[in-house]
Amino acid sequence: MQHHAQPGILEPLPAQGRYLFFSLLTHATPAALAESLRCLSALVDGQAVVVGMGASLVQALGARVPGLREMPDFSTPGVPVPRTPMALWCWLRGADRGELVLQSLALEHAVASGLQLTGVLDAFRHGDPQAEHGRDLTGFEDGTENPQGDAATAAALVPEGPPGLAGSSFAAVQQWVHDMDVFGAMDTQTQDHAIGRRRSDNEELDDAPESAHVKRTAQESFSPEAFVLRRSMPWAQSQQCGLFFVAFGATLDAFEAQMRRMAGQDDGVVDALFGFSRPVSGAYLWCPPLHQGRLDLRQLGL
Repeated sequence: MQHHAQPGILEPLPAQGRYLFFSLLTHATPAALAESLRCLSALVDGQAVVVGMGASLVQALGARVPGLREMPDFSTPGVPVPRTPMALWCWLRGADRGELVLQSLALEHAVASGLQLTGVLDAFRHGDPQAEHGRDLTGFEDGTENPQGDAATAAALVPEGPPGLAGSSFAAVQQWVHDMDVFGAMDTQTQDHAIGRRRSDNEELDDAPESAHVKRTAQESFSPEAFVLRRSMPWAQSQQCGLFFVAFGATLDAFEAQMRRMAGQDDGVVDALFGFSRPVSGAYLWCPPLHQGRLDLRQLGL
């Protein structure tokens, strides 16, 4: 199934990333939206650009993608988890930021008949470029627990279904803003206990508290197990910075299980991440597979 997926989902993080967020144009007709997607598909190979579509776009086309829904409200008292649905999401992947800017302009123009650009966020890989995983701006390795090989494919991709559905993927995306002053004021042990790993050698800490991020999100600790493929990247804009979280899944269920526990919905224990970081956006998307090197839009009737 791997060869049908958008390859950028399974490949290592690029040096540079750029996220584009689109909403439906007011009164956009299904015909205009279909034209937008056909023009988009002609520019997208699933590798340099990974594309995800929100429930509003699928619904506006009069189509249905089994398993796609809007993100629910995970908020608990004192722990806001915003929901910011979007119609279309593009993750541009490359090594030259200037090329990504020019590519963005082409994509924006391509979908202009039915969709409007509402936001842009530049991101980057941080840490040793030769390392298997990048690092968050806090210095901790990100994606340590990612499944590998066939297990990654099984976690991230829809295994079977009609043409246009098999090989697709669901994505949960959130922009997290770090308070680096709060994080920097913590001593090393407190920082390590918040994550549940030693930053110095990435070893998991057995004595970390229940609120440690690693314990809150241990994928094998859920029933059923909640494995996702993380492809998050750090971002910085003006005086703010953080992590743009991306999790690909065969369904959205695994992310939901993790997020409910992080927010304290399960047992009242809130993930220590919320002590120095907060999500400011959140959306669910469906990433269609490829057919003959282009986006496969048959599930949408196109």
